[in-house]
Amino acid sequence: MGVEVHKELLSSIGLDVEKHAKMMSMGLEAYKNQFMSQDNRPEGMKYFDWFMSEIQGERIAEINKLRAEKKPAVGTFCIFVPEEIVVGAGGACYGLCGGSPATIADAETELPRNICPLIKSAHGFKLQRTCAYTQSSDFIYGETTCEAKKKTWEILDKHHPVHVMNIPHMKREKDLKSWKEEIVEFKEHIEEVTGKKLSLEEMKEGTRIVNEKRKALLRLDALRGMNPDVVPISGKDALFVTQMGFLDDPERYTQKVNELCDELEKRVEEKISVFEKDTPRLMVLGTPFAPPNWKLHTAVETTGGAIINEESCIGHRYYKDNVELENVEDEDALMENLMKRYSQIDCACFTPNTPRIDKILQMYKDRKADGVIYYTLSFCHTYNVESHLVTEALEKEGIPCLVIESDYSPEDAGQIKTRVEAFLESLTFKKKAAAFKSK
Repeated sequence: MGVEVHKELLSSIGLDVEKHAKMMSMGLEAYKNQFMSQDNRPEGMKYFDWFMSEIQGERIAEINKLRAEKKPAVGTFCIFVPEEIVVGAGGACYGLCGGSPATIADAETELPRNICPLIKSAHGFKLQRTCAYTQSSDFIYGETTCEAKKKTWEILDKHHPVHVMNIPHMKREKDLKSWKEEIVEFKEHIEEVTGKKLSLEEMKEGTRIVNEKRKALLRLDALRGMNPDVVPISGKDALFVTQMGFLDDPERYTQKVNELCDELEKRVEEKISVFEKDTPRLMVLGTPFAPPNWKLHTAVETTGGAIINEESCIGHRYYKDNVELENVEDEDALMENLMKRYSQIDCACFTPNTPRIDKILQMYKDRKADGVIYYTLSFCHTYNVESHLVTEALEKEGIPCLVIESDYSPEDAGQIKTRVEAFLESLTFKKKAAAFKSK
């Protein structure tokens, strides 16, 4: 395991190596039990199995090699970060640890108990010094998508440098103008870290690289969800592949995702499915799934269902749009196009947010799904409140929906599985009734 090989490096970045090693050992064991025990997995998953073993070892060594070359390393919690600029500067832009309950008690020494578990988990990783990505970051990118995050950045900044980007909560012309200025300021901050000015060509190359990554993920999304009779990869494996897109080197990752998709295309042609025919096909909506938060997917896919899409930040919301590069001949045009692309993200922080509902309804029809699970993290008020509008629209269209609110604790896993099982039974009954009626 890479953690042991890179012990000296991990210690040099201020990591609590002993505690970190214990957490990684537990995480790898959970991964083996939940992922590697699955039947009929695609061969292309072997790369991602390897990456999991080196997730805080070899990858951390790569990031710190870049830092030694004065290239930026930026840790993030949100898909509003303009990663194209970081990649254009030759650096690494990656998600930070924030999906484990193991660090929440430490975070609650500084943060309230009744806020989002992702925020508390991430903050706790910093206080414990058990996330090598956090420790490797030149700075942490923060954004203003919710009240809890906005105030947490002030506290986190006492422990680690934080750069906050103001994301407007409306999309009027004056809001978009301000957003563009924020992206320009972010670029200038990257230049401060590197000590050199970024050229237009460098930023365009970074944009091209990230565009290709998103294209590969969109391809994976289509292959797993757009073929009603064949599901060539489990929802859990597809989720993990997507999660790793926020950590891996983007060019290597894009290559490996496309190789996996080549295999999945053959599986679709040959009708090789990881689920039996007529398995209920579910879309998951709502808040992001930060690793190792695999609880819902495990519950669904060990109870007789298949997850074919995530409409979340770690999912379709991240890769559905790309940055237009054609006819970009100066920096101002690129900044404008970056702003346009990021403003198409339909985060629940926006008001109004009707494009999100329209997208969900269209995705459901395109994928011929059987039902929807609206999943939210506890105390995520933006997505919890918006769930009323979404479920109202789903009900109007006759789309079955199960609403689940949870945190990172394993304590409600049994309860979630029971509710999912009942939901799947209702979907199966509905399909049988429809088939009988058609006769």
